[in-house]
Amino acid sequence: AVQFSNGRLQRSDSMRFTVYRDRDTAHPRKKHRRILVSETERLSYVGNNFGSGVMKSNSLCRYFVGVLDKDSGQMEVYNAEIFNMQPLLSGRKILCLTPAPKSQHARPMYAFSYRLLVSSVQQCVLIRFSLAQMDLCIEAFGTNKQKRALNSRRMNAVGNDILNTAVTKAAANIIDAKGVTALIQDVVQDDAQNISIFLPPCNEDADKPENVYKFEDILSPAEYEALRVPAAVFVNITPEEITKKTEDKSHCSFVLEELKFLPADEKSRDHKARCLWFLDTLIKFSCLKVIKKKHPMGPECPHIISRKLMKNFTSLTYNNGSVQNLISASMKAKITAYVIALALHINNFQTDLTILQNDMKLQESRMMDIAKAMRLKVSKAKGLLGLENDQKHKLGTLSLPLPVQKTSGNKQKRKKMN
Repeated sequence: AVQFSNGRLQRSDSMRFTVYRDRDTAHPRKKHRRILVSETERLSYVGNNFGSGVMKSNSLCRYFVGVLDKDSGQMEVYNAEIFNMQPLLSGRKILCLTPAPKSQHARPMYAFSYRLLVSSVQQCVLIRFSLAQMDLCIEAFGTNKQKRALNSRRMNAVGNDILNTAVTKAAANIIDAKGVTALIQDVVQDDAQNISIFLPPCNEDADKPENVYKFEDILSPAEYEALRVPAAVFVNITPEEITKKTEDKSHCSFVLEELKFLPADEKSRDHKARCLWFLDTLIKFSCLKVIKKKHPMGPECPHIISRKLMKNFTSLTYNNGSVQNLISASMKAKITAYVIALALHINNFQTDLTILQNDMKLQESRMMDIAKAMRLKVSKAKGLLGLENDQKHKLGTLSLPLPVQKTSGNKQKRKKMN
Protein backbone atom coordinates (compact mmCIF):
# COMPACT_ATOMS: atom_id res chain seq x y z
CA ALA A 1 0.00 0.00 0.00
CA VAL A 2 1.31 3.43 -0.92
CA GLN A 3 0.58 7.05 -0.24
CA PHE A 4 2.07 10.05 -2.01
CA SER A 5 3.55 12.93 -0.03
CA ASN A 6 2.64 15.60 -2.61
CA GLY A 7 -1.00 14.72 -3.33
CA ARG A 8 -3.53 12.02 -4.14
CA LEU A 9 -3.40 9.58 -7.00
CA GLN A 10 -6.06 10.26 -9.66
CA ARG A 11 -5.39 7.45 -12.17
CA SER A 12 -4.02 4.29 -10.56
CA ASP A 13 -3.99 2.39 -13.86
CA SER A 14 -1.26 4.70 -15.21
CA MET A 15 1.19 3.86 -12.40
CA ARG A 16 3.87 1.19 -12.63
CA PHE A 17 5.71 0.00 -9.51
CA THR A 18 8.96 -1.91 -9.05
CA VAL A 19 10.10 -3.45 -5.74
CA TYR A 20 13.76 -3.94 -4.85
CA ARG A 21 14.88 -6.06 -1.89
CA ASP A 22 18.23 -6.50 -0.15
CA ARG A 23 20.16 -9.50 -1.41
CA ASP A 24 21.58 -10.23 2.07
CA THR A 25 18.72 -12.52 3.09
CA ALA A 26 20.73 -14.02 5.95
CA HIS A 27 21.01 -10.75 7.87
CA PRO A 28 18.15 -10.49 10.43
CA ARG A 29 17.52 -6.82 9.65
CA LYS A 30 18.56 -6.32 6.06
CA LYS A 31 16.46 -9.18 4.72
CA HIS A 32 13.27 -7.16 5.36
CA ARG A 33 14.47 -3.99 3.60
CA ARG A 34 12.48 -2.95 0.55
CA ILE A 35 12.61 0.01 -1.87
CA LEU A 36 9.53 0.78 -3.95
CA VAL A 37 9.92 2.78 -7.18
CA SER A 38 7.13 4.25 -9.28
CA GLU A 39 7.33 5.97 -12.67
CA THR A 40 4.88 8.29 -14.39
CA GLU A 41 5.10 10.42 -17.48
CA ARG A 42 5.94 13.50 -15.44
CA LEU A 43 7.62 12.36 -12.21
CA SER A 44 9.36 9.44 -10.59
CA TYR A 45 8.72 8.43 -6.97
CA VAL A 46 10.65 6.33 -4.44
CA GLY A 47 9.80 5.00 -0.97
CA ASN A 48 11.48 2.60 1.46
CA ASN A 49 10.74 0.81 4.73
CA PHE A 50 14.07 1.55 6.46
CA GLY A 51 16.15 4.55 7.42
CA SER A 52 15.17 7.84 8.98
CA GLY A 53 12.32 8.51 6.55
CA VAL A 54 10.39 5.33 7.26
CA MET A 55 6.81 5.74 8.44
CA LYS A 56 6.38 5.21 12.19
CA SER A 57 2.90 3.74 11.66
CA ASN A 58 4.50 0.55 10.29
CA SER A 59 6.04 -0.15 13.71
CA LEU A 60 2.92 0.77 15.69
CA CYS A 61 0.37 -1.41 13.90
CA ARG A 62 0.02 -4.04 11.20
CA TYR A 63 -1.63 -3.68 7.81
CA PHE A 64 -3.36 -6.29 5.68
CA VAL A 65 -4.71 -6.40 2.14
CA GLY A 66 -7.74 -8.53 1.39
CA VAL A 67 -8.34 -10.00 -2.10
CA LEU A 68 -11.97 -10.96 -2.67
CA ASP A 69 -12.86 -13.76 -5.08
CA LYS A 70 -16.24 -12.69 -6.48
CA ASP A 71 -17.09 -16.16 -7.73
CA SER A 72 -16.51 -18.04 -4.47
CA GLY A 73 -17.18 -15.12 -2.14
CA GLN A 74 -13.99 -15.91 -0.16
CA MET A 75 -11.28 -13.41 0.72
CA GLU A 76 -7.56 -14.07 1.06
CA VAL A 77 -5.67 -11.80 3.47
CA TYR A 78 -2.02 -10.82 2.96
CA ASN A 79 0.45 -8.89 5.10
CA ALA A 80 1.12 -5.37 3.82
CA GLU A 81 3.29 -2.33 4.48
CA ILE A 82 2.62 1.33 3.75
CA PHE A 83 5.25 3.15 1.67
CA ASN A 84 5.41 6.93 1.64
CA MET A 85 6.32 7.82 -1.94
CA GLN A 86 8.54 10.87 -2.34
CA PRO A 87 8.99 12.61 -5.73
CA LEU A 88 12.43 12.76 -7.31
CA LEU A 89 12.80 16.17 -8.88
CA SER A 90 15.56 15.16 -11.29
CA GLY A 91 13.86 14.74 -14.68
CA ARG A 92 13.57 11.15 -15.83
CA LYS A 93 16.21 9.87 -13.42
CA ILE A 94 15.21 7.57 -10.56
CA LEU A 95 17.10 5.90 -7.74
CA CYS A 96 17.76 2.16 -8.15
CA LEU A 97 19.84 -0.59 -6.61
CA THR A 98 22.82 -2.37 -8.11
CA PRO A 99 24.65 -5.27 -6.45
CA ALA A 100 28.25 -5.01 -5.33
CA PRO A 101 30.90 -6.05 -7.89
CA LYS A 102 31.45 -9.80 -8.15
CA SER A 103 35.10 -9.42 -7.22
CA GLN A 104 34.09 -8.33 -3.73
CA HIS A 105 33.59 -11.14 -1.24
CA ALA A 106 31.69 -9.00 1.22
CA ARG A 107 27.95 -9.24 1.73
CA PRO A 108 25.78 -7.73 -1.02
CA MET A 109 25.27 -4.06 -0.35
CA TYR A 110 23.39 -1.14 -1.81
CA ALA A 111 25.14 0.88 -4.49
CA PHE A 112 23.33 4.03 -5.49
CA SER A 113 23.24 5.04 -9.16
CA TYR A 114 21.10 6.78 -11.76
CA ARG A 115 18.95 4.81 -14.17
CA LEU A 116 17.88 6.42 -17.47
CA LEU A 117 14.77 5.09 -19.19
CA VAL A 118 15.76 4.47 -22.81
CA SER A 119 12.74 2.84 -24.43
CA SER A 120 9.60 0.87 -23.72
CA VAL A 121 11.53 -2.43 -23.68
CA GLN A 122 12.89 -1.50 -20.20
CA GLN A 123 16.54 -1.32 -21.25
CA CYS A 124 18.62 0.91 -19.03
CA VAL A 125 22.07 2.42 -18.63
CA LEU A 126 23.80 2.59 -15.24
CA ILE A 127 25.82 5.68 -14.40
CA ARG A 128 27.79 5.90 -11.15
CA PHE A 129 26.47 8.68 -8.91
CA SER A 130 29.37 10.77 -7.58
CA LEU A 131 29.46 12.62 -4.28
CA ALA A 132 30.95 15.66 -6.01
CA GLN A 133 27.80 16.00 -8.16
CA MET A 134 25.62 15.91 -5.06
CA ASP A 135 27.77 18.57 -3.42
CA LEU A 136 27.32 20.83 -6.46
CA CYS A 137 23.54 20.37 -6.25
CA ILE A 138 23.56 21.27 -2.55
CA GLU A 139 25.64 24.39 -3.21
CA ALA A 140 23.23 25.51 -5.93
CA PHE A 141 19.80 24.44 -4.63
CA GLY A 142 20.27 23.19 -1.06
CA THR A 143 18.75 24.68 2.07
CA ASN A 144 20.82 26.57 4.62
CA LYS A 145 20.89 23.50 6.85
CA GLN A 146 22.19 21.30 4.02
CA LYS A 147 24.85 23.85 3.13
CA ARG A 148 26.03 24.01 6.77
CA ALA A 149 26.23 20.21 6.87
CA LEU A 150 28.23 20.23 3.62
CA ASN A 151 30.74 22.75 4.99
CA SER A 152 31.06 20.76 8.22
CA ARG A 153 31.69 17.52 6.31
CA ARG A 154 34.37 19.17 4.18
CA MET A 155 36.12 20.59 7.26
CA ASN A 156 36.04 17.18 8.94
CA ALA A 157 37.49 15.56 5.82
CA VAL A 158 40.41 18.00 5.89
CA GLY A 159 40.92 17.39 9.60
CA ASN A 160 40.88 13.61 9.12
CA ASP A 161 43.45 13.82 6.33
CA ILE A 162 45.77 15.86 8.55
CA LEU A 163 45.25 13.46 11.48
CA ASN A 164 45.83 10.36 9.35
CA THR A 165 49.03 11.86 7.97
CA ALA A 166 50.28 12.69 11.46
CA VAL A 167 49.42 9.23 12.85
CA THR A 168 51.10 7.48 9.91
CA LYS A 169 54.24 9.56 10.35
CA ALA A 170 54.31 8.95 14.11
CA ALA A 171 53.85 5.19 13.65
CA ALA A 172 56.68 5.10 11.11
CA ASN A 173 58.96 6.97 13.56
CA ILE A 174 58.13 4.52 16.38
CA ILE A 175 58.84 1.51 14.16
CA ASP A 176 62.14 3.02 13.06
CA ALA A 177 63.12 3.81 16.65
CA LYS A 178 62.11 0.55 18.37
CA GLY A 179 62.02 -2.08 15.71
CA VAL A 180 59.31 -4.62 14.99
CA THR A 181 60.58 -7.24 17.49
CA ALA A 182 60.54 -4.80 20.39
CA LEU A 183 57.04 -3.66 19.52
CA ILE A 184 55.78 -7.26 19.52
CA GLN A 185 57.28 -7.78 22.98
CA ASP A 186 55.53 -4.64 24.21
CA VAL A 187 52.21 -5.99 22.96
CA VAL A 188 52.75 -9.26 24.84
CA GLN A 189 53.49 -7.41 28.09
CA ASP A 190 50.53 -5.06 27.63
CA ASP A 191 48.28 -8.09 27.10
CA ALA A 192 49.36 -9.44 30.50
CA GLN A 193 48.57 -6.09 32.13
CA ASN A 194 45.14 -5.94 30.47
CA ILE A 195 44.14 -9.09 32.37
CA SER A 196 43.34 -6.83 35.34
CA ILE A 197 40.25 -5.57 33.47
CA PHE A 198 38.59 -8.97 33.95
CA LEU A 199 39.36 -9.46 37.65
CA PRO A 200 36.72 -9.45 40.39
CA PRO A 201 36.40 -6.09 42.20
CA CYS A 202 39.45 -5.68 44.45
CA ASN A 203 39.37 -3.75 47.72
CA GLU A 204 42.98 -2.71 48.25
CA ASP A 205 42.18 -1.06 51.62
CA ALA A 206 40.72 -4.25 53.11
CA ASP A 207 41.63 -5.09 56.71
CA LYS A 208 41.07 -8.85 56.23
CA PRO A 209 41.87 -11.20 53.34
CA GLU A 210 38.18 -12.13 52.97
CA ASN A 211 37.40 -8.48 52.23
CA VAL A 212 39.88 -8.14 49.34
CA TYR A 213 37.68 -10.12 46.96
CA LYS A 214 34.32 -10.06 48.68
CA PHE A 215 32.19 -13.18 48.45
CA GLU A 216 29.15 -11.05 47.49
CA ASP A 217 31.00 -9.89 44.35
CA ILE A 218 31.40 -13.52 43.28
CA LEU A 219 27.93 -14.77 44.24
CA SER A 220 25.06 -12.45 45.06
CA PRO A 221 22.68 -13.45 47.90
CA ALA A 222 19.99 -14.47 45.37
CA GLU A 223 22.46 -16.59 43.39
CA TYR A 224 23.81 -18.17 46.58
CA GLU A 225 20.28 -19.10 47.66
CA ALA A 226 19.55 -20.64 44.24
CA LEU A 227 22.50 -23.04 44.72
CA ARG A 228 20.89 -24.71 47.72
CA VAL A 229 18.94 -27.28 45.66
CA PRO A 230 21.65 -28.45 43.19
CA ALA A 231 24.37 -28.44 45.90
CA ALA A 232 22.35 -30.85 48.05
CA VAL A 233 24.02 -33.68 46.08
CA PHE A 234 27.37 -32.65 47.57
CA VAL A 235 26.01 -32.11 51.09
CA ASN A 236 24.90 -35.74 51.48
CA ILE A 237 27.65 -37.38 49.43
CA THR A 238 29.28 -40.57 50.73
CA PRO A 239 32.91 -41.75 50.37
CA GLU A 240 31.75 -44.47 47.97
CA GLU A 241 30.06 -41.89 45.76
CA ILE A 242 33.21 -39.73 45.79
CA THR A 243 35.26 -42.75 44.66
CA LYS A 244 32.80 -43.48 41.85
CA LYS A 245 32.79 -39.84 40.73
CA THR A 246 36.59 -39.86 40.72
CA GLU A 247 36.63 -42.92 38.48
CA ASP A 248 34.02 -41.39 36.16
CA LYS A 249 35.79 -37.99 36.22
CA SER A 250 32.37 -36.37 36.40
CA HIS A 251 33.81 -33.38 38.29
CA CYS A 252 37.10 -31.52 38.25
CA SER A 253 40.02 -32.67 40.40
CA PHE A 254 39.84 -29.68 42.72
CA VAL A 255 36.20 -30.37 43.62
CA LEU A 256 36.67 -34.13 44.01
CA GLU A 257 39.52 -33.60 46.46
CA GLU A 258 37.69 -30.95 48.50
CA LEU A 259 34.61 -33.20 48.78
CA LYS A 260 36.72 -35.52 50.93
CA PHE A 261 37.09 -32.78 53.54
CA LEU A 262 33.57 -31.41 53.95
CA PRO A 263 33.00 -29.96 57.46
CA ALA A 264 30.85 -31.85 59.93
CA ASP A 265 28.98 -28.68 60.91
CA GLU A 266 25.75 -28.55 58.91
CA LYS A 267 25.90 -24.85 58.04
CA SER A 268 29.59 -24.91 57.05
CA ARG A 269 29.06 -28.12 55.09
CA ASP A 270 26.20 -26.59 53.13
CA HIS A 271 28.20 -23.42 52.42
CA LYS A 272 31.22 -25.32 51.09
CA ALA A 273 29.00 -27.61 49.00
CA ARG A 274 27.38 -24.60 47.29
CA CYS A 275 30.77 -23.02 46.57
CA LEU A 276 32.15 -26.28 45.16
CA TRP A 277 29.11 -26.82 42.94
CA PHE A 278 29.38 -23.31 41.47
CA LEU A 279 33.17 -23.61 41.02
CA ASP A 280 32.72 -26.93 39.21
CA THR A 281 30.09 -25.31 36.97
CA LEU A 282 32.40 -22.39 36.17
CA ILE A 283 35.23 -24.72 35.14
CA LYS A 284 32.95 -26.85 32.94
CA PHE A 285 31.52 -23.69 31.38
CA SER A 286 35.02 -22.39 30.56
CA CYS A 287 35.73 -25.50 28.46
CA LEU A 288 32.93 -24.62 26.02
CA LYS A 289 33.62 -22.61 22.86
CA VAL A 290 30.36 -21.40 21.31
CA ILE A 291 27.19 -21.50 23.40
CA LYS A 292 24.44 -22.93 21.20
CA LYS A 293 21.90 -23.92 23.87
CA LYS A 294 19.75 -21.67 26.01
CA HIS A 295 20.73 -23.67 29.12
CA PRO A 296 24.22 -24.98 28.33
CA MET A 297 24.82 -26.43 31.81
CA GLY A 298 21.72 -28.60 31.81
CA PRO A 299 18.28 -28.37 33.44
CA GLU A 300 19.66 -28.89 36.95
CA CYS A 301 21.45 -25.52 36.75
CA PRO A 302 19.21 -22.76 38.23
CA HIS A 303 17.98 -20.14 35.78
CA ILE A 304 19.64 -17.28 37.67
CA ILE A 305 23.01 -19.07 37.45
CA SER A 306 22.61 -19.75 33.73
CA ARG A 307 21.79 -16.09 33.16
CA LYS A 308 24.84 -15.05 35.20
CA LEU A 309 27.12 -17.28 33.10
CA MET A 310 25.73 -16.01 29.79
CA LYS A 311 25.72 -12.34 30.79
CA ASN A 312 29.05 -12.07 32.64
CA PHE A 313 31.29 -14.69 31.04
CA THR A 314 30.50 -14.68 27.31
CA SER A 315 31.03 -12.31 24.40
CA LEU A 316 28.44 -11.65 21.69
CA THR A 317 29.46 -12.42 18.12
CA TYR A 318 27.64 -12.34 14.77
CA ASN A 319 27.94 -15.44 12.60
CA ASN A 320 25.88 -16.87 9.71
CA GLY A 321 23.03 -14.44 10.16
CA SER A 322 22.57 -14.96 13.90
CA VAL A 323 23.96 -13.66 17.18
CA GLN A 324 25.96 -16.19 19.21
CA ASN A 325 27.57 -16.28 22.65
CA LEU A 326 31.29 -17.03 22.52
CA ILE A 327 33.77 -17.80 25.30
CA SER A 328 36.76 -15.84 24.03
CA ALA A 329 40.27 -15.89 25.46
CA SER A 330 39.54 -12.78 27.52
CA MET A 331 36.35 -14.33 28.90
CA LYS A 332 38.24 -17.49 29.87
CA ALA A 333 40.73 -15.30 31.72
CA LYS A 334 37.82 -13.69 33.55
CA ILE A 335 36.37 -17.09 34.50
CA THR A 336 39.81 -18.18 35.74
CA ALA A 337 40.06 -15.11 37.97
CA TYR A 338 36.65 -15.80 39.52
CA VAL A 339 37.54 -19.48 40.00
CA ILE A 340 40.73 -18.49 41.85
CA ALA A 341 38.85 -16.01 44.02
CA LEU A 342 36.24 -18.61 44.94
CA ALA A 343 38.91 -21.26 45.62
CA LEU A 344 40.63 -18.81 47.99
CA HIS A 345 37.41 -18.44 50.00
CA ILE A 346 37.03 -22.23 50.11
CA ASN A 347 40.63 -22.95 51.22
CA ASN A 348 41.19 -20.20 53.76
CA PHE A 349 42.89 -17.94 51.16
CA GLN A 350 45.57 -20.36 50.05
CA THR A 351 44.94 -22.63 47.07
CA ASP A 352 46.79 -24.93 44.71
CA LEU A 353 47.02 -23.07 41.41
CA THR A 354 48.44 -26.04 39.52
CA ILE A 355 45.33 -28.15 40.13
CA LEU A 356 43.08 -25.34 38.90
CA GLN A 357 45.38 -24.81 35.92
CA ASN A 358 45.08 -28.47 34.91
CA ASP A 359 41.31 -28.48 35.42
CA MET A 360 40.91 -25.42 33.19
CA LYS A 361 43.45 -26.68 30.62
CA LEU A 362 45.59 -23.54 30.79
CA GLN A 363 49.29 -22.95 30.30
CA GLU A 364 51.23 -22.33 33.50
CA SER A 365 52.41 -18.90 32.30
CA ARG A 366 48.81 -17.81 31.72
CA MET A 367 47.75 -19.01 35.17
CA MET A 368 50.68 -17.24 36.84
CA ASP A 369 49.89 -13.98 35.02
CA ILE A 370 46.33 -14.04 36.33
CA ALA A 371 47.41 -14.98 39.86
CA LYS A 372 49.99 -12.18 40.00
CA ALA A 373 47.47 -9.72 38.64
CA MET A 374 45.21 -10.73 41.56
CA ARG A 375 48.06 -9.79 43.94
CA LEU A 376 48.71 -13.35 45.15
CA LYS A 377 52.02 -14.53 46.56
CA VAL A 378 53.07 -17.57 44.54
CA SER A 379 55.21 -20.27 46.16
CA LYS A 380 56.26 -23.82 45.25
CA ALA A 381 54.97 -27.05 46.81
CA LYS A 382 55.03 -30.75 46.02
CA GLY A 383 52.18 -32.38 44.11
CA LEU A 384 49.40 -33.76 46.29
CA LEU A 385 46.44 -34.89 44.25
CA GLY A 386 47.58 -37.87 42.23
CA LEU A 387 49.34 -35.86 39.56
CA GLU A 388 52.91 -36.55 38.54
CA ASN A 389 55.09 -36.91 41.61
CA ASP A 390 57.83 -34.82 40.07
CA GLN A 391 55.44 -32.04 39.15
CA LYS A 392 55.90 -29.12 41.49
CA HIS A 393 52.72 -27.36 42.38
CA LYS A 394 52.33 -23.60 42.70
CA LEU A 395 50.46 -22.30 45.72
CA GLY A 396 48.70 -18.95 45.62
CA THR A 397 48.28 -17.10 48.91
CA LEU A 398 46.22 -13.97 49.51
CA SER A 399 47.68 -12.09 52.45
CA LEU A 400 47.89 -8.52 53.70
CA PRO A 401 49.42 -6.16 52.90
CA LEU A 402 48.91 -6.80 49.21
CA PRO A 403 52.03 -6.86 47.03
CA VAL A 404 52.59 -3.66 45.08
CA GLN A 405 51.63 -3.99 41.43
CA LYS A 406 54.44 -3.44 38.97
CA THR A 407 53.90 -0.53 36.62
CA SER A 408 55.17 -0.07 33.11
CA GLY A 409 57.93 2.16 34.49
CA ASN A 410 59.56 -0.86 36.14
CA LYS A 411 60.17 -2.59 32.81
CA GLN A 412 63.76 -3.32 32.01
CA LYS A 413 65.26 -1.09 29.40
CA ARG A 414 65.87 -2.79 26.10
CA LYS A 415 68.61 -2.10 23.66
CA LYS A 416 67.67 -0.02 20.69
CA MET A 417 67.06 -2.26 17.72
CA ASN A 418 67.75 -1.16 14.16
